[in-house]
Amino acid sequence: MKLLRDKVMTEGIVLGNQVLKVDSFLNHQMDPVLMREVGSEFARRFAGEGITKVLTIESSGIAPAIMTSLELGVPMIFARKHKSLTLKDDILVEKVYSFTKRETNEITVSKKFLLPGDRVLIIDDFLANGEAAFGLARIAEQVGASVAGIGIVIEKSFQPGARLLGEAGYRVDSLVRIASLENGTVTFVDEVHESI
Repeated sequence: MKLLRDKVMTEGIVLGNQVLKVDSFLNHQMDPVLMREVGSEFARRFAGEGITKVLTIESSGIAPAIMTSLELGVPMIFARKHKSLTLKDDILVEKVYSFTKRETNEITVSKKFLLPGDRVLIIDDFLANGEAAFGLARIAEQVGASVAGIGIVIEKSFQPGARLLGEAGYRVDSLVRIASLENGTVTFVDEVHESI
């Protein structure tokens, strides 16, 4: 995705060798044109998979997930990270560790929104170690839904998430794959392959 890649290059800020800050278009301020394109691309990549629900985790996954669900014509559900007074009965709960925030959250989804037989597409903003995606997959599978795939906006390929999810049998499709953030520079996976 050229538009996304260009945004990463022009607006992304490398914070050390592990963290890429993209709050000007994805994690705080949202670029609606970019999010529309992201949703269209995920819908194209997962067309024909029989998706019935799109599932994400609050809050940075919501924009790409809602645009994907709009393109697919299916509902979007987001797992809550914080307890809600209105969401306390018949809930699905999983613990998820956040690499960026360095904290564990209990994420929850109401059982009435995920049904046995649902074909779920998980969408998230970043993939590092795969904790959020695994947690969302476990939530879907608790009710007998199947995970049709996992769509990631930005994958940090130098961390094990994509490999671990693949080894667990999940299809992972990332729009941008970053090979390295060394020396304050974003290097994309295809750039590494081209230079070899």
